[in-house]
Amino acid sequence: MAIPDYQTIMLPLLKFTGDGQEHSLRETIDFLAHEFNLSDEERKELLPSGSQATFDNRVGWARTYMKKAGLLESTRRGYFCITARGKKVLVQNPQKVNVKFLKQFPEFVEFQKPKKKGEIDPPPIDITPEESLEVAYQELHDGLASELLQTVKRLEKPAMAGLTESSRKIN
Repeated sequence: MAIPDYQTIMLPLLKFTGDGQEHSLRETIDFLAHEFNLSDEERKELLPSGSQATFDNRVGWARTYMKKAGLLESTRRGYFCITARGKKVLVQNPQKVNVKFLKQFPEFVEFQKPKKKGEIDPPPIDITPEESLEVAYQELHDGLASELLQTVKRLEKPAMAGLTESSRKIN
């Protein structure tokens, strides 16, 4: 199975916390990896930056988005639990919880609003903000590499032409 996007993780994460107990992020990641039948290779797959496991990052963002919507709350560093609002959502038995679903909560809408003039929009909904930055970085890197290659090729043509003329004169 492919690593699920952070929105696909939201409902199983909320259900996991539905017991009302405090849970650590590590415990939650392990549980959800098992629920999604992820292989060891998939669990070890890193973001392009190599700084974090992709699945761990996506669980973290799912948790963050649901905290911003008031469905989960931090209890202490690295730990969280479901809120009364989160329990109400579970009673409704939604088919899925995603960004569109979370937009019904004013706190989440406020969280998604740009805070400063010129601030960029939230990332596409199928990738985490960190993955969005990775994609932007890769696009810039690839664009720069392409420009540099084109510049080198342009500079090589006159130099090669000059060498060809010189070698003709010598022969």
